Amino acid sequence: MASELYGNARFFTADRRRWAEALLVVNGRIAYVGDEQTARRLGGDEAEDVDLDGATVLPGFVDGHAHVVGTGEAAVQVDLWGATDVEEIQRRIGEWARAHPDAPVIRAHGWNHGALPGGAPDRLQLDTVVSDRPVFAQAYDFHSIWLNTAALDMVGIDAHTQNPPGGTVHRDAEGHATGYVDETAMHRLVWPVLDAQVSDADRDDALAAALDSYRQTGVTATTEMALDDGDLAAMQRAEREGTLTARIVAHWRVQPTGDPVQNLTQVDKAAGLAAEHRSEWLRIAGIKVMVDGTVDGCTAALGAPYADGSTADPVWSLEELAPVVVAADAAGLQVAMHAIGDEAIRIAIAAVERAIAVNGPAERRHRIEHLEVADPADIERLAALGITASMQPVHADPAIQDNWRAQLGDARIERGYPWPEMSDAGAPLVFGTDSPTSPESPLPNMYVAATRRSALDPAREANLPKYAVPLVDSIEHATRDAAWACRSEDRYGRLAAGLHADFIVLDRDVFNRPLEELLEARVVRTVVGGRTVHLAQDTTDQREHAAAERLLA
Repeated sequence: MASELYGNARFFTADRRRWAEALLVVNGRIAYVGDEQTARRLGGDEAEDVDLDGATVLPGFVDGHAHVVGTGEAAVQVDLWGATDVEEIQRRIGEWARAHPDAPVIRAHGWNHGALPGGAPDRLQLDTVVSDRPVFAQAYDFHSIWLNTAALDMVGIDAHTQNPPGGTVHRDAEGHATGYVDETAMHRLVWPVLDAQVSDADRDDALAAALDSYRQTGVTATTEMALDDGDLAAMQRAEREGTLTARIVAHWRVQPTGDPVQNLTQVDKAAGLAAEHRSEWLRIAGIKVMVDGTVDGCTAALGAPYADGSTADPVWSLEELAPVVVAADAAGLQVAMHAIGDEAIRIAIAAVERAIAVNGPAERRHRIEHLEVADPADIERLAALGITASMQPVHADPAIQDNWRAQLGDARIERGYPWPEMSDAGAPLVFGTDSPTSPESPLPNMYVAATRRSALDPAREANLPKYAVPLVDSIEHATRDAAWACRSEDRYGRLAAGLHADFIVLDRDVFNRPLEELLEARVVRTVVGGRTVHLAQDTTDQREHAAAERLLA
């Protein structure tokens, strides 16, 4: 039996006994975590000693909400993150276009509605810098997309294009498409055309890029939240080739069609895929539905109007959503429901109640994603039902909050992203990143969680610091609890006997240093299934920090 004894480190287990001094791994699984003397006795002479030089060890991060292939795809697109005005957006796209004269299509991502006059883009703003090639610029939240005139022509959007249920092709006063397309209109009219331009090799490269980033940043498992056929095929190829270095639990995307039969057909397909894909590396756990949009795009369903007096309908009404949730629940699938606004949250809760009423007692782990504008009474309701609150600290980064707060404009902004209220009410709380809507690196995500300050601009004032979550708890929400939420608590998420040996080694003790060092800390080793999949080439910084920690102790 292959065995390794990891020692000379401080192990944070995220388990009942939070701290340990040694870890024994046998054949890729944890045999013992605790004191070094016992670990040596159990390991015997055969165990290989791995001296971690006083480092800090955590369970591998489990991203509670991500879009894996999309994360890799975004890495090769024009990066618009941090652009504060139209001119900066135009400059970045123009520079990329000049540097890539042979690219037939230009794709960008990361623009924020607050950077645009009135929060709404127009095709002419893109035509100014690129008119001879299609330009598709995805908003940072991936709920809307901005097209130039050539891109509108490419996807076939014109004066006669109808809005699908739950989405809008925005138009000017004369009825011409402005190039701004949101929600299901984007999903149905734009994304299929873009997907057709992507080859299997492109998807494989994107998945490989995401996995490489995961290895370097300490993500050993992830929860895919919008699986489709193309991404699934790429994951299957990687699994067959043995190149998956992060475990993937996925939710199949179910789109509203306006036809109850077609809606349920999608659930049936997800159930069949869940029965087929159940390995330790790739498992389909349930379905994902988008109950509403976003606050930034004024498409989140709210119980009271936006600051400008407008309102937004949900993408799924309760009458449409409930049969889907009932059917998925009956099939043993987990249901993940994107619900940002308080009205959408109420619809999601009511759909789960309907499933319980129809299907009877069962152990369920349904989820609501994001929960940015939540009424205290609804938090109590979802907690009593055992619904998991899946939230993303990076979405509360103060650097991207100005437009969010302006769209609401009232007392609701004083209760934005109320993470502790979820756990205080007794709801399971899970942290993730929603990459590529936000950076996938988990340590900056933990910084925002523990401080409510900005990982993008740390000089900014904290965003409602009363909602900060202590670092120890934040890491548990992003490891142990994220694993539990996808029914993987007996596989990973903790350092505990019998679980996969999935863990990371940091270059410093983040628990005993200023929280700002989370923005500088590096992962120097990532281990998945007992195999080191990432080892920093230069570990000098790690040794220096370890020596400093010993002096401070």
